[in-house]
Amino acid sequence: MALTRTTSDDSGTLALLGKKQVLKRRFGFWSLFGFAVCELITWETVLALFSQSFENGGPAGALYGFIIAWASTLSVYTVISELASMAPIAGGQYYWTYLTAPPRWKIFSSYIVGWLTSIAWVATVAIQTIFSGTILQGLVILCHDDYVAKEWQGMLMAWAVVASGVFVNTVTPGLLPRFEIFIVVFHIAGFIAVVTTLWVCTTPKHDSSFVFTTSLNEGDWPTQGISYCVGFLGNVATFVGADASVHLAEETENAARNIPRAIIAGMCVNGAVGFVTMITILFCLGDMDSVLETATGYPFIQVFYNSVNNTTGAAVMGVVVLALVWSCAIGICTTASRMIWSFARDRGTPFGSWLSVVTREKRIPFNALCVACGLAASLALIYLGSYTVFNDVVSLTINGFYLSYLIPSAFLLYHRVKGNVAPHRGARTDGLEADSSAIGDTLDTPSSDAMFASERGGSDDSKDSSKPILGPSQQRRQSSIAHTQLRWGPFHLPGWFGIANNAYACTYMVFVIFWSFWPPQAATNAVNMNYSIVVLGGVIILSILWYFVRGRKEYQGPTIDEEIEAILKNASATK
Repeated sequence: MALTRTTSDDSGTLALLGKKQVLKRRFGFWSLFGFAVCELITWETVLALFSQSFENGGPAGALYGFIIAWASTLSVYTVISELASMAPIAGGQYYWTYLTAPPRWKIFSSYIVGWLTSIAWVATVAIQTIFSGTILQGLVILCHDDYVAKEWQGMLMAWAVVASGVFVNTVTPGLLPRFEIFIVVFHIAGFIAVVTTLWVCTTPKHDSSFVFTTSLNEGDWPTQGISYCVGFLGNVATFVGADASVHLAEETENAARNIPRAIIAGMCVNGAVGFVTMITILFCLGDMDSVLETATGYPFIQVFYNSVNNTTGAAVMGVVVLALVWSCAIGICTTASRMIWSFARDRGTPFGSWLSVVTREKRIPFNALCVACGLAASLALIYLGSYTVFNDVVSLTINGFYLSYLIPSAFLLYHRVKGNVAPHRGARTDGLEADSSAIGDTLDTPSSDAMFASERGGSDDSKDSSKPILGPSQQRRQSSIAHTQLRWGPFHLPGWFGIANNAYACTYMVFVIFWSFWPPQAATNAVNMNYSIVVLGGVIILSILWYFVRGRKEYQGPTIDEEIEAILKNASATK
């Protein structure tokens, strides 16, 4: 079957980054936009994490903190979009780190970033599934006063969400783009329904003075400023994970253009609905004591009940939020699996050959999907022992992600200040002098049998079932991608405007990482202490140890497929 011109161009662009097309490009702009919007689910997260910014900052801190977080995160993801446009590949951060880092640190820094990103996405799957389970428990508590929530019940619910993610991603992967479009419509419709209900039913509402000028310091910090900064992390968490679209780069048509468009459009839409939700919940908060001390575990459920004064109505509103959080978890399973698969094919993980296998019929990284979801389900077990420790484990969704963003962004800032990034030239990527369309046409051939695992089991060669199933990493040369001049993709901010935005984004990320390690209260103990520095440090230390034990022997940076290397050499020879 002949490829379309767009698909051919995408395959050629990917080839210039050293990789052959093995996943199916299922996503266009609108389906990717739906994916970007639904993975952030900002208005739903505003509800779920509302208490963090409210207790440390109060209504004013929560509201103004949201505006600052929205604008600043948009700056960060603009830089991420520039990198994604420059090199649209599923590996994302670790690949960009290798491209931009000084030669001496390319391999080591990209290796650490690869681990940080992989673990952060697994932690995100865990927290999203636990959110689903505990929101359901909160709704049961709302409807049944005699119900006593047990941690193991929330964990089992989380496992059910994980299982649904595996099912959708393996049985019906072709429906994912349509599913995301449906969910984004549901996302907006649910927002309108919930917000309208709150404005209509809540009486009396708080006045504007309460919303815009009232501050709280429930953490008993020495100054209100520190309280604002600690509570600010609740708003930061609302926007974490917009790079989900990046890791679908090899499944997206015209990825160099559509990924930046989807990320920025998704940020704008989610920021707008999140801001309206924040304003709404502050005006419609009702009795603060009942909200902050609610037995449901989620203040927004109590706000719903206080507003409509009806258990059934509040439960229906809560189910809307639950359905959207659950749907988000399914998409996050997709992203986590693509990240692990990409890192594995470059020999960055243990068992890379097995993890990098792609099924022939569905063209999905099934093994990587199972490992990502299995690790997330294992993390959920920590919830049984300590909810505090579990929260600190999943705090990697902030400091892990932001550190993985900061490193390539800082390197990019250095290169753009020095003028080391060449202007965009058509569809060429990373300065490699080759025509992506021509290379894409060359690649319009059946993929190497060894690149895929038959979904019927065994090798693709049915006459010899003893042949091993090979993953893409076994088809690669150990030599890594060429050290070539950086070149802008079709999306980037020009000149000093781009430099200023890049510098602000890096400064903001340092600020967020610093405050992400602070506990919610000044008086700390074993229960409320923030152990995230230990968790993040543990991940980094274990990554470094594994690097010196085994990783440096296996990982040499992003590798080039042998077939791609031959095509690039032929293309250069014909010039």
